[in-house]
Amino acid sequence: MRGTVAQGQELTSDKRPNIVMAFADDWGKYASVYAASDGSALCDVVKTPHFDAVAKNGLLFNRAYVSAPSCTPCRSSLLSGQHFWRCGRASILQGAVWDFSNPAYPLLLEKSGYRIGHTYKVWSPGKPANAPHGGKRCQFTTAGSKFNGFSQNVMRSKDLQAGKDNLLQEVRGNVRSFLDADDDSKADGQQPFCYWFGPTNCHRKWIAGSGKAIWGIDPDDLKGKLPPYFPDVHVVREDFADYLGEAQAFDAALGVIIEELKRIGELDNTILVVSGDHGIPGMPRGKCNLYDLGTSVPMAISWPKGINKPGRVIDDFVSLPDLAPTFLQLAGVEIPEQMTAKSLSPLFTSDQDGQVDPSRDAVFTGRERHVAKARADNLPYPQRAIRTDRHLLIVNFQPDRWPMGDAVGYGRKSDAAFPEYERLRENTFAAFGDLDASPTKAYIVTNRDAVPDAFDIAVGRRPMYELYDIVDDPHCMKNLAQDPNWTGIRDQLRQRLFDEMRRTGDPRLQDSVPFEASPFTD
Repeated sequence: MRGTVAQGQELTSDKRPNIVMAFADDWGKYASVYAASDGSALCDVVKTPHFDAVAKNGLLFNRAYVSAPSCTPCRSSLLSGQHFWRCGRASILQGAVWDFSNPAYPLLLEKSGYRIGHTYKVWSPGKPANAPHGGKRCQFTTAGSKFNGFSQNVMRSKDLQAGKDNLLQEVRGNVRSFLDADDDSKADGQQPFCYWFGPTNCHRKWIAGSGKAIWGIDPDDLKGKLPPYFPDVHVVREDFADYLGEAQAFDAALGVIIEELKRIGELDNTILVVSGDHGIPGMPRGKCNLYDLGTSVPMAISWPKGINKPGRVIDDFVSLPDLAPTFLQLAGVEIPEQMTAKSLSPLFTSDQDGQVDPSRDAVFTGRERHVAKARADNLPYPQRAIRTDRHLLIVNFQPDRWPMGDAVGYGRKSDAAFPEYERLRENTFAAFGDLDASPTKAYIVTNRDAVPDAFDIAVGRRPMYELYDIVDDPHCMKNLAQDPNWTGIRDQLRQRLFDEMRRTGDPRLQDSVPFEASPFTD
């Protein structure tokens, strides 16, 4: 019900919970606590003690998904509590505009009496920057922004530990400037607060070899643990190890936030949410893809005063837009009708593990335009998907287009030479622009004759329908969409997906699709 609070919780102005989002750019589902809960081999390698502590003191979500595996659309959906495709020009990355026609939970909380602020990235590269969280007037980065380039800055230090400590002091300074600027060990003001901490260090580029140098993550420890469509070679393993190092850096910053909340006595009444906006960048099937590597994210939520039976592991399918109505409901603020997402508050008050709400048996994801010039005429690569316990169905509406963008000889007509390794490693726009520049991209593309399957999975064209049996084929290696034995399931899933798109007014189903024309293609 819109505008109500969770059962058993009576909220008054002085008891309303604080809300803190610790939201990492490009951080997929890699946290050490998941090694036990979902058996991920790579989660055995990474160490995230602070995320694990949040899960232990609250809830760990095994099936948290983004609405879109692209920074701005994901954040638009999260902040406005609805599918990304409902967010107008905020549904795309480059060229996104926040026109304030959509609700934004931080601004609604501010209107109801909350003090709001943010550090680093909330909503960008859209314009106005960070608009759904108050823009520049609510920015708290007085201590600097070097943490966003974590490995770059630490690796320049003569003493790596001192370099790490300096950046964590920056984090502390920024967090404290919002929470307790006068340093009196109390939260500033008399209002509840809503704070967003969004470093971008997990976004490329990070420094090759930094995972081992800074965090002791040996690339050889990843041997045999990468998805089967990754070439299991040193350069790819090192690339992934460096990424996991950035995840550990984010976790160290999370530890600072927790310390500061404890110091001012506000941890018990703070809803602390920790998550990321999509999967790994510059890797096949990660960012900008509707496979789990791109859409599945870590999420843990703690709230000592409001979560019953902490330490539970939740198997319900949840989508990040669900957070907006959750925050509003628990703050006693009316939920706008535009918010089509569903509050998580019943999961807070339950005492059950596993599947708590039987209706949370699926999530819907999608994608439109990411990099503007990835394709001729600035066209998108439109996709929608439904993920259930057993299946993943992906619909590729324009299968003639290249999913990661054009390149010379691959949709791009040019006499220019195909880019060499160094350009592919450093320049995202050299080829296949929706796949970030990286050593992994450079290796796969320049070795396309030696690793043709990896190349095709990374950048090749895809059929209109992809159907995978996640239980028997967790890495989605066998497309069952055209198998006569699976057409019934394919059609059932397609019907449910299209019903949701129609119910929520997805413009992709219109006769004249706005995503295919100006201003979305400007």
